[in-house]
Amino acid sequence: MKPLVEFCASNVSSYTQSVVDALENDPELDVDVLEYGCLGYCGECYMEPFALVNGKLLQAPSAEELLVKIKNCLREEEDMLDADFPL
Repeated sequence: MKPLVEFCASNVSSYTQSVVDALENDPELDVDVLEYGCLGYCGECYMEPFALVNGKLLQAPSAEELLVKIKNCLREEEDMLDADFPL
């Protein structure tokens, strides 16, 4: 199953459109990127960029830093899966 990165539409329009675009256009990433009208994090939504990665809330002061956090989280989860299910 592909990792899932979810974004709030209000947060995308304010902060994270560049993050959505970067994730969707990165040939090295195989993730599902979805945007919803609301993710239920309304206080965070208007304060700073955020996303949910497989249900885990990630926040950062800038879109660029959020993208780095998302990629690091995806790598960590992939490493854990590889450790649990070695070839």
